Amino acid sequence: MTTPVTEGKTVLILGGGVGGVVAANRLRQRLPCDHRVLLVDRERDHVFQPSLLWLAVGDRAPERIQRPLERLRRKGIEVITGEIAALDPAARTIRVDGREVVGDAIIVALGADLAPDAIPGLAAAGHNLYTLQGAIALRDALADLHGGRVVVLTGAPAYKCPAAPYEAAMLVEAAMRRRGKRNDFQLDLYAAEPGPMGVAGPLVSAAVRDVVESKGIRYHPSHQVTAVDPAARRLTFSNGATAAFDLLAYVPPHRAPAVVRAANLIDESGWIPVNRETFETPFPGVYAIGDVTTVPLTMGKPLPKAGVFAHGEAEVVAANIVWQWTGRGARRTFRGEGQCFLETGDGRAGLGAGNFYGEPAPVVTLHRPSWWWHWGKVLFERRWLRQWF
Repeated sequence: MTTPVTEGKTVLILGGGVGGVVAANRLRQRLPCDHRVLLVDRERDHVFQPSLLWLAVGDRAPERIQRPLERLRRKGIEVITGEIAALDPAARTIRVDGREVVGDAIIVALGADLAPDAIPGLAAAGHNLYTLQGAIALRDALADLHGGRVVVLTGAPAYKCPAAPYEAAMLVEAAMRRRGKRNDFQLDLYAAEPGPMGVAGPLVSAAVRDVVESKGIRYHPSHQVTAVDPAARRLTFSNGATAAFDLLAYVPPHRAPAVVRAANLIDESGWIPVNRETFETPFPGVYAIGDVTTVPLTMGKPLPKAGVFAHGEAEVVAANIVWQWTGRGARRTFRGEGQCFLETGDGRAGLGAGNFYGEPAPVVTLHRPSWWWHWGKVLFERRWLRQWF
Protein backbone atom coordinates (compact mmCIF):
# COMPACT_ATOMS: atom_id res chain seq x y z
CA MET A 1 0.00 0.00 0.00
CA THR A 2 1.37 3.40 -0.94
CA THR A 3 1.63 6.21 1.61
CA PRO A 4 -0.09 9.43 0.48
CA VAL A 5 2.03 12.56 0.54
CA THR A 6 1.02 15.49 2.71
CA GLU A 7 2.38 18.32 0.57
CA GLY A 8 2.49 19.19 -3.09
CA LYS A 9 5.03 17.65 -5.43
CA THR A 10 6.14 18.42 -8.98
CA VAL A 11 6.08 16.13 -12.00
CA LEU A 12 8.10 17.10 -15.08
CA ILE A 13 6.88 15.82 -18.43
CA LEU A 14 9.51 16.09 -21.13
CA GLY A 15 7.91 16.24 -24.56
CA GLY A 16 4.58 17.44 -25.95
CA GLY A 17 3.77 14.56 -28.26
CA VAL A 18 0.95 12.06 -27.76
CA GLY A 19 2.37 10.49 -24.60
CA GLY A 20 3.37 13.75 -22.98
CA VAL A 21 0.05 15.46 -23.65
CA VAL A 22 -2.00 12.53 -22.35
CA ALA A 23 0.15 12.17 -19.22
CA ALA A 24 -0.08 15.90 -18.46
CA ASN A 25 -3.86 15.90 -18.83
CA ARG A 26 -4.40 12.83 -16.69
CA LEU A 27 -2.08 14.02 -13.92
CA ARG A 28 -3.69 17.44 -13.79
CA GLN A 29 -7.16 15.90 -13.67
CA ARG A 30 -6.32 13.53 -10.82
CA LEU A 31 -3.69 15.22 -8.65
CA PRO A 32 -4.72 17.75 -5.99
CA CYS A 33 -4.17 21.37 -6.99
CA ASP A 34 -1.13 21.77 -4.72
CA HIS A 35 0.80 19.40 -6.99
CA ARG A 36 2.43 20.94 -10.06
CA VAL A 37 2.34 19.45 -13.56
CA LEU A 38 4.96 20.93 -15.92
CA LEU A 39 5.26 20.05 -19.59
CA VAL A 40 8.45 21.00 -21.45
CA ASP A 41 8.83 21.04 -25.23
CA ARG A 42 11.03 22.90 -27.71
CA GLU A 43 8.08 23.40 -30.08
CA ARG A 44 5.14 25.71 -29.47
CA ASP A 45 2.63 23.53 -31.30
CA HIS A 46 1.58 19.92 -31.04
CA VAL A 47 1.32 18.30 -34.48
CA PHE A 48 -1.09 15.37 -34.76
CA GLN A 49 1.29 13.00 -36.53
CA PRO A 50 -1.26 10.48 -37.92
CA SER A 51 -2.70 13.24 -40.13
CA LEU A 52 0.58 14.14 -41.83
CA LEU A 53 -0.11 11.64 -44.61
CA TRP A 54 -3.45 13.28 -45.36
CA LEU A 55 -1.66 16.63 -45.46
CA ALA A 56 0.90 15.23 -47.92
CA VAL A 57 -1.80 14.40 -50.48
CA GLY A 58 -3.80 17.60 -49.99
CA ASP A 59 -6.56 16.22 -47.77
CA ARG A 60 -5.72 18.39 -44.75
CA ALA A 61 -4.58 21.96 -44.13
CA PRO A 62 -1.60 22.40 -41.77
CA GLU A 63 -3.55 24.46 -39.23
CA ARG A 64 -6.20 21.75 -38.91
CA ILE A 65 -3.77 19.20 -37.47
CA GLN A 66 -1.93 21.47 -35.01
CA ARG A 67 -2.78 22.81 -31.57
CA PRO A 68 -0.79 25.31 -29.44
CA LEU A 69 0.66 23.65 -26.36
CA GLU A 70 -0.13 26.90 -24.52
CA ARG A 71 -3.77 25.79 -24.54
CA LEU A 72 -2.85 23.31 -21.81
CA ARG A 73 -2.42 26.23 -19.40
CA ARG A 74 -6.21 26.61 -19.34
CA LYS A 75 -6.32 23.20 -17.68
CA GLY A 76 -3.76 24.13 -15.02
CA ILE A 77 -0.77 22.55 -16.75
CA GLU A 78 2.36 24.67 -16.70
CA VAL A 79 4.09 24.84 -20.10
CA ILE A 80 7.77 25.63 -20.65
CA THR A 81 8.86 26.24 -24.24
CA GLY A 82 12.57 25.66 -24.72
CA GLU A 83 15.34 23.24 -25.59
CA ILE A 84 16.28 20.83 -22.81
CA ALA A 85 20.04 21.21 -22.57
CA ALA A 86 20.69 18.65 -19.84
CA LEU A 87 18.89 15.89 -17.97
CA ASP A 88 20.11 14.37 -14.69
CA PRO A 89 17.90 11.34 -13.98
CA ALA A 90 19.57 10.60 -10.64
CA ALA A 91 18.84 14.10 -9.32
CA ARG A 92 15.60 14.37 -11.32
CA THR A 93 16.56 17.73 -12.75
CA ILE A 94 16.65 19.32 -16.17
CA ARG A 95 18.28 22.45 -17.52
CA VAL A 96 16.21 24.43 -19.99
CA ASP A 97 16.95 27.92 -21.32
CA GLY A 98 19.68 28.42 -18.73
CA ARG A 99 17.67 27.51 -15.64
CA GLU A 100 17.42 24.35 -13.60
CA VAL A 101 14.05 22.74 -12.97
CA VAL A 102 13.63 20.03 -10.34
CA GLY A 103 10.93 17.38 -10.25
CA ASP A 104 9.81 14.77 -7.78
CA ALA A 105 9.06 12.61 -10.80
CA ILE A 106 10.06 12.85 -14.45
CA ILE A 107 8.30 11.34 -17.45
CA VAL A 108 10.62 11.26 -20.47
CA ALA A 109 8.40 11.46 -23.57
CA LEU A 110 10.85 13.09 -25.97
CA GLY A 111 10.16 10.71 -28.83
CA ALA A 112 12.66 9.77 -31.52
CA ASP A 113 14.84 12.30 -33.31
CA LEU A 114 14.70 12.02 -37.08
CA ALA A 115 18.15 11.53 -38.60
CA PRO A 116 18.09 11.88 -42.41
CA ASP A 117 21.74 12.97 -42.16
CA ALA A 118 22.62 9.35 -41.39
CA ILE A 119 22.26 8.59 -45.12
CA PRO A 120 24.37 10.82 -47.41
CA GLY A 121 22.25 12.92 -49.74
CA LEU A 122 18.86 11.83 -48.38
CA ALA A 123 17.71 15.14 -46.88
CA ALA A 124 18.62 17.12 -50.00
CA ALA A 125 17.00 14.67 -52.39
CA GLY A 126 13.55 14.06 -50.98
CA HIS A 127 10.68 14.92 -48.67
CA ASN A 128 10.48 13.72 -45.08
CA LEU A 129 7.10 12.06 -44.48
CA TYR A 130 7.40 12.51 -40.71
CA THR A 131 7.62 16.30 -40.45
CA LEU A 132 5.08 19.02 -41.05
CA GLN A 133 7.43 20.83 -43.43
CA GLY A 134 8.19 17.62 -45.31
CA ALA A 135 4.51 16.76 -45.76
CA ILE A 136 3.75 20.27 -47.06
CA ALA A 137 6.70 20.11 -49.46
CA LEU A 138 5.59 16.70 -50.73
CA ARG A 139 2.05 17.98 -51.29
CA ASP A 140 3.35 20.87 -53.37
CA ALA A 141 5.80 18.68 -55.31
CA LEU A 142 3.07 16.17 -56.17
CA ALA A 143 0.84 18.98 -57.42
CA ASP A 144 3.61 20.20 -59.73
CA LEU A 145 4.57 16.75 -61.03
CA HIS A 146 2.81 15.56 -64.18
CA GLY A 147 4.48 12.20 -64.63
CA GLY A 148 7.54 10.11 -63.88
CA ARG A 149 8.75 7.78 -61.16
CA VAL A 150 7.68 8.40 -57.56
CA VAL A 151 9.57 6.47 -54.89
CA VAL A 152 8.57 5.94 -51.25
CA LEU A 153 11.56 4.83 -49.17
CA THR A 154 12.21 3.63 -45.63
CA GLY A 155 15.72 4.61 -44.56
CA ALA A 156 16.09 1.92 -41.87
CA PRO A 157 14.28 -1.34 -41.05
CA ALA A 158 12.81 -0.03 -37.76
CA TYR A 159 10.88 3.23 -37.44
CA LYS A 160 7.84 4.69 -35.71
CA CYS A 161 4.36 4.25 -37.20
CA PRO A 162 5.18 1.02 -39.09
CA ALA A 163 2.17 1.35 -41.38
CA ALA A 164 2.94 4.92 -42.48
CA PRO A 165 5.17 4.39 -45.56
CA TYR A 166 2.75 1.78 -46.91
CA GLU A 167 -0.15 4.14 -46.33
CA ALA A 168 1.81 6.94 -48.00
CA ALA A 169 2.36 4.91 -51.15
CA MET A 170 -1.32 3.97 -51.39
CA LEU A 171 -2.54 7.50 -50.71
CA VAL A 172 -0.21 8.89 -53.39
CA GLU A 173 -1.48 6.27 -55.83
CA ALA A 174 -5.08 7.24 -55.10
CA ALA A 175 -4.26 10.94 -55.51
CA MET A 176 -2.78 10.24 -58.94
CA ARG A 177 -5.96 8.46 -60.01
CA ARG A 178 -8.13 11.33 -58.77
CA ARG A 179 -6.16 13.60 -61.07
CA GLY A 180 -6.58 11.19 -63.98
CA LYS A 181 -2.79 10.85 -64.18
CA ARG A 182 -2.18 7.33 -62.85
CA ASN A 183 -0.91 6.00 -66.18
CA ASP A 184 1.67 8.78 -66.30
CA PHE A 185 3.37 7.60 -63.11
CA GLN A 186 5.35 4.63 -61.87
CA LEU A 187 5.18 4.17 -58.12
CA ASP A 188 7.80 2.15 -56.21
CA LEU A 189 8.20 1.41 -52.53
CA TYR A 190 11.72 0.48 -51.40
CA ALA A 191 11.76 -0.92 -47.87
CA ALA A 192 14.77 -1.62 -45.69
CA GLU A 193 12.66 -4.18 -43.82
CA PRO A 194 11.86 -7.64 -45.24
CA GLY A 195 8.11 -7.08 -45.15
CA PRO A 196 5.40 -4.67 -44.01
CA MET A 197 4.63 -4.44 -40.29
CA GLY A 198 6.65 -7.53 -39.44
CA VAL A 199 5.97 -7.43 -35.69
CA ALA A 200 2.28 -8.02 -36.40
CA GLY A 201 3.10 -11.44 -37.81
CA PRO A 202 3.45 -13.07 -41.24
CA LEU A 203 -0.27 -13.16 -42.04
CA VAL A 204 -0.75 -9.43 -41.43
CA SER A 205 2.50 -8.64 -43.25
CA ALA A 206 1.45 -10.65 -46.30
CA ALA A 207 -2.02 -9.08 -46.29
CA VAL A 208 -0.60 -5.55 -46.26
CA ARG A 209 1.78 -6.41 -49.08
CA ASP A 210 -1.10 -7.82 -51.13
CA VAL A 211 -3.11 -4.60 -50.72
CA VAL A 212 -0.11 -2.47 -51.72
CA GLU A 213 0.74 -4.52 -54.80
CA SER A 214 -2.90 -4.79 -55.87
CA LYS A 215 -2.74 -1.06 -56.59
CA GLY A 216 0.11 -1.44 -59.07
CA ILE A 217 2.73 -0.25 -56.59
CA ARG A 218 6.05 -2.04 -57.11
CA TYR A 219 7.29 -3.29 -53.75
CA HIS A 220 11.01 -3.92 -53.14
CA PRO A 221 11.68 -5.32 -49.63
CA SER A 222 15.10 -5.75 -48.00
CA HIS A 223 16.61 -2.76 -49.81
CA GLN A 224 18.76 -0.80 -47.37
CA VAL A 225 19.64 2.56 -48.90
CA THR A 226 23.27 3.61 -48.38
CA ALA A 227 23.46 6.84 -50.40
CA VAL A 228 21.32 9.18 -52.45
CA ASP A 229 22.54 11.35 -55.34
CA PRO A 230 20.25 14.41 -55.40
CA ALA A 231 21.62 15.71 -58.71
CA ALA A 232 21.28 12.41 -60.56
CA ARG A 233 18.14 11.47 -58.62
CA ARG A 234 19.44 8.03 -57.88
CA LEU A 235 19.36 5.69 -54.88
CA THR A 236 22.11 3.20 -54.06
CA PHE A 237 21.39 0.16 -51.89
CA SER A 238 23.61 -2.15 -49.84
CA ASN A 239 22.75 -5.11 -52.10
CA GLY A 240 24.27 -3.33 -55.09
CA ALA A 241 20.97 -2.27 -56.65
CA THR A 242 20.28 1.28 -57.79
CA ALA A 243 17.03 3.07 -58.56
CA ALA A 244 16.12 6.33 -60.27
CA PHE A 245 13.36 8.67 -59.12
CA ASP A 246 11.68 11.88 -60.14
CA LEU A 247 10.14 12.44 -56.71
CA LEU A 248 11.28 10.89 -53.43
CA ALA A 249 9.31 10.63 -50.17
CA TYR A 250 11.14 9.00 -47.29
CA VAL A 251 11.00 7.82 -43.71
CA PRO A 252 14.40 8.74 -42.20
CA PRO A 253 16.44 6.70 -39.73
CA HIS A 254 15.67 7.45 -36.07
CA ARG A 255 17.82 7.89 -32.98
CA ALA A 256 17.27 8.83 -29.35
CA PRO A 257 17.50 12.58 -28.61
CA ALA A 258 21.00 13.81 -27.75
CA VAL A 259 19.98 14.90 -24.24
CA VAL A 260 18.78 11.36 -23.51
CA ARG A 261 21.97 9.81 -24.83
CA ALA A 262 24.09 12.21 -22.78
CA ALA A 263 22.13 11.31 -19.63
CA ASN A 264 23.23 7.66 -19.91
CA LEU A 265 19.63 6.53 -20.02
CA ILE A 266 20.00 4.36 -23.13
CA ASP A 267 21.23 0.78 -23.45
CA GLU A 268 22.89 -1.06 -26.34
CA SER A 269 19.67 -0.76 -28.37
CA GLY A 270 20.15 3.02 -28.47
CA TRP A 271 16.88 3.61 -26.59
CA ILE A 272 15.73 3.79 -22.96
CA PRO A 273 15.10 0.37 -21.36
CA VAL A 274 12.00 0.27 -19.16
CA ASN A 275 9.88 -2.10 -17.13
CA ARG A 276 7.41 -3.19 -19.80
CA GLU A 277 4.45 -3.11 -17.40
CA THR A 278 5.07 0.19 -15.56
CA PHE A 279 7.59 2.02 -17.80
CA GLU A 280 9.83 2.76 -14.86
CA THR A 281 13.50 3.26 -15.72
CA PRO A 282 16.39 2.09 -13.50
CA PHE A 283 16.29 5.56 -11.87
CA PRO A 284 13.69 5.90 -9.08
CA GLY A 285 10.95 8.35 -9.94
CA VAL A 286 11.96 8.51 -13.62
CA TYR A 287 9.69 7.01 -16.27
CA ALA A 288 9.98 6.85 -20.04
CA ILE A 289 7.15 6.35 -22.52
CA GLY A 290 6.62 6.28 -26.26
CA ASP A 291 9.12 6.27 -29.07
CA VAL A 292 12.14 6.99 -26.86
CA THR A 293 11.85 3.56 -25.20
CA THR A 294 12.72 0.00 -26.14
CA VAL A 295 10.52 -2.90 -25.08
CA PRO A 296 11.84 -6.27 -26.31
CA LEU A 297 9.21 -8.87 -27.17
CA THR A 298 9.62 -12.63 -26.86
CA MET A 299 9.63 -13.04 -30.63
CA GLY A 300 12.88 -11.06 -30.80
CA LYS A 301 11.66 -7.71 -32.07
CA PRO A 302 10.80 -4.62 -30.02
CA LEU A 303 7.34 -3.24 -29.39
CA PRO A 304 6.59 -0.94 -32.34
CA LYS A 305 6.98 2.79 -31.87
CA ALA A 306 3.45 4.08 -32.30
CA GLY A 307 1.18 6.72 -30.83
CA VAL A 308 -1.34 4.16 -29.59
CA PHE A 309 1.29 2.66 -27.32
CA ALA A 310 2.56 6.04 -26.12
CA HIS A 311 -1.03 6.90 -25.18
CA GLY A 312 -1.57 3.68 -23.25
CA GLU A 313 1.76 3.95 -21.48
CA ALA A 314 0.97 7.54 -20.47
CA GLU A 315 -2.31 6.42 -18.92
CA VAL A 316 -0.50 3.77 -16.87
CA VAL A 317 2.33 6.03 -15.67
CA ALA A 318 -0.02 8.87 -14.75
CA ALA A 319 -2.32 6.53 -12.79
CA ASN A 320 0.62 5.05 -10.90
CA ILE A 321 2.08 8.44 -9.94
CA VAL A 322 -1.32 9.51 -8.65
CA TRP A 323 -1.65 6.27 -6.67
CA GLN A 324 1.85 6.58 -5.20
CA TRP A 325 1.47 10.23 -4.24
CA THR A 326 -2.14 10.35 -3.06
CA GLY A 327 -3.36 6.79 -2.53
CA ARG A 328 -6.15 7.45 -5.03
CA GLY A 329 -7.05 4.86 -7.62
CA ALA A 330 -5.01 1.69 -8.02
CA ARG A 331 -1.72 0.53 -9.46
CA ARG A 332 -1.98 -0.17 -13.19
CA THR A 333 0.08 -2.16 -15.67
CA PHE A 334 0.47 -1.90 -19.44
CA ARG A 335 -0.71 -5.03 -21.25
CA GLY A 336 0.53 -4.44 -24.79
CA GLU A 337 -2.89 -3.92 -26.39
CA GLY A 338 -2.93 -1.67 -29.43
CA GLN A 339 -4.51 -0.88 -32.76
CA CYS A 340 -3.57 1.00 -35.88
CA PHE A 341 -5.51 2.28 -38.88
CA LEU A 342 -4.13 1.48 -42.34
CA GLU A 343 -5.21 4.05 -44.94
CA THR A 344 -5.48 2.43 -48.37
CA GLY A 345 -6.81 5.38 -50.40
CA ASP A 346 -10.22 6.09 -51.95
CA GLY A 347 -11.74 6.83 -48.55
CA ARG A 348 -10.99 3.36 -47.21
CA ALA A 349 -8.84 2.05 -44.38
CA GLY A 350 -8.10 -1.22 -42.63
CA LEU A 351 -7.53 -1.74 -38.93
CA GLY A 352 -4.84 -3.84 -37.30
CA ALA A 353 -5.55 -4.64 -33.66
CA GLY A 354 -4.38 -7.10 -31.04
CA ASN A 355 -2.11 -7.94 -28.13
CA PHE A 356 1.54 -7.22 -28.89
CA TYR A 357 2.57 -8.84 -25.59
CA GLY A 358 1.06 -12.12 -26.76
CA GLU A 359 3.18 -15.23 -26.29
CA PRO A 360 5.05 -16.64 -28.06
CA ALA A 361 4.28 -13.87 -30.58
CA PRO A 362 1.91 -10.92 -30.91
CA VAL A 363 -1.67 -11.84 -31.75
CA VAL A 364 -2.87 -9.27 -34.29
CA THR A 365 -5.84 -9.22 -36.65
CA LEU A 366 -6.06 -7.04 -39.76
CA HIS A 367 -9.63 -6.01 -40.56
CA ARG A 368 -10.26 -5.55 -44.27
CA PRO A 369 -10.24 -2.02 -45.72
CA SER A 370 -13.60 -0.28 -45.71
CA TRP A 371 -15.19 3.13 -45.51
CA TRP A 372 -16.07 2.27 -41.89
CA TRP A 373 -12.46 2.22 -40.69
CA HIS A 374 -11.55 5.32 -42.68
CA TRP A 375 -14.30 7.32 -41.01
CA GLY A 376 -13.24 5.79 -37.73
CA LYS A 377 -9.84 7.41 -38.19
CA VAL A 378 -11.42 10.73 -39.20
CA LEU A 379 -13.55 10.74 -36.04
CA PHE A 380 -10.56 9.67 -33.94
CA GLU A 381 -8.56 12.65 -35.24
CA ARG A 382 -11.36 15.09 -34.36
CA ARG A 383 -12.03 13.57 -30.96
CA TRP A 384 -8.36 13.36 -29.97
CA LEU A 385 -7.59 17.00 -30.71
CA ARG A 386 -10.77 18.16 -29.00
CA GLN A 387 -10.34 15.99 -25.90
CA TRP A 388 -6.72 16.71 -25.04
CA PHE A 389 -6.60 20.42 -25.95
